[in-house]
Amino acid sequence: MILKDGIVFDPASGTRAVIDIFIKDELIEKIGPELAPRFQGEEIFDCANLWIFPGLVDMHVHLREPGYEYKETIETGTRAAAAGGFTTVACMANTLPVNDTPSVTRYIREKAEAQGVVEVLPIGSATKGLKGEQLAEMGLMREEGIVAVSDDGFPIRNAGILRLVLEYASRFELPVIDHCEDLVTSEGGSVHEGKTGTRMGLKGIPCVSESMVAARDILMSQWMEVPIHIAHVSCKATIDMIRWAKIQGIPVTCEVTPHHLALNVDDLFLSNYDASFKVNPPLRAEEDRVALLEALKEGVIDCIATDHAPHDPQVKMVEFEYAANGISGLETALPLVLEAGKQAEIPPLVLLEKMTVAPARILGIDRGTLEPGKLANLTIFDPDEAWTVDPSAFFSKGKNTPFAGRTLTGRVKATFFRGKAVFLDRGNPWGLIPVCAKEG
Repeated sequence: MILKDGIVFDPASGTRAVIDIFIKDELIEKIGPELAPRFQGEEIFDCANLWIFPGLVDMHVHLREPGYEYKETIETGTRAAAAGGFTTVACMANTLPVNDTPSVTRYIREKAEAQGVVEVLPIGSATKGLKGEQLAEMGLMREEGIVAVSDDGFPIRNAGILRLVLEYASRFELPVIDHCEDLVTSEGGSVHEGKTGTRMGLKGIPCVSESMVAARDILMSQWMEVPIHIAHVSCKATIDMIRWAKIQGIPVTCEVTPHHLALNVDDLFLSNYDASFKVNPPLRAEEDRVALLEALKEGVIDCIATDHAPHDPQVKMVEFEYAANGISGLETALPLVLEAGKQAEIPPLVLLEKMTVAPARILGIDRGTLEPGKLANLTIFDPDEAWTVDPSAFFSKGKNTPFAGRTLTGRVKATFFRGKAVFLDRGNPWGLIPVCAKEG
């Protein structure tokens, strides 16, 4: 098929131009101007005024399977990913059982091949049971397909264990992703520590809880000369440390979430204790949000990841301090990022780079580009369509979102994985049938 006259963004090459894309089988065959007249007999789809870019890559999602299928499954999670424009997602290890053995890794990979509509890359646990005490079977899990290791919602608390994790993971060229939180300082907290949290009568989590552990990780990375990736950065102080580390040449990378770019703790206050706003790390002060956007513009922040965390209603419809942390974020991520970036005057090509080739580079995978010969993983996006977020229409089982009822601008119209449509928005103008529809 030929996608004709789309506004093509390829962050890997810096391309932004109105050109055509010729897809043959699973691959991008050719990209260039006016291809349609030269390939008669092919299916031609008019993409005028629509953006086309590489399928998004999310290096931090929770698909919940195995063990928590009532929250999400690989099937529903990947359909949500496709609806959000993502063609590759890396899923965290906090399943039941924990993904700390090759057998669990194999189960996730085989389940994804059978029921997933986009690519699923497992992330293995760094330590057994996410407990931070003994190393997990990294080498064997690597053979089964993990692309990184992380204890996810738990920091690697013991510096000696962190040293071993970095040393062992580096032998298998596995990135180490750390959740930076001092659990003693944050114990019992549920909101950002500050005036707003005090007004709400809730115990706070200070920024130092994140930044002190990030500082340790940075210094450990410098000492061992081994890369480390800091998950979901939320504080200005942490950003300042990462900026310093990059100037020093320390191999540290980091990510930020769409919700930390779009919201602050005052939005939580106005929500009247809506647990949909409860996340970890918590929504921070406005100065932190602004600092995140500035760091994104500077290149201090390497990539954007959703931290997609779907939950069943029972764990959100309780008192705020007892509610589970997390937002179902795959289906709203892209318009939120573009909206926040527009306010901060960050060009779309830069933002798309943070959601495609940059996370792929950190994970060491060959994704996030429209280069001829590469897999035809791509997204078609209408930058001008306004729509209202309706959680009941989510493909994800998780309906937990603070953006319910909010009008967003920009909508994914189609997502292609390996040259086949895996998502098509309502009113599909091309007459294509998505893979998931063919299979019922």
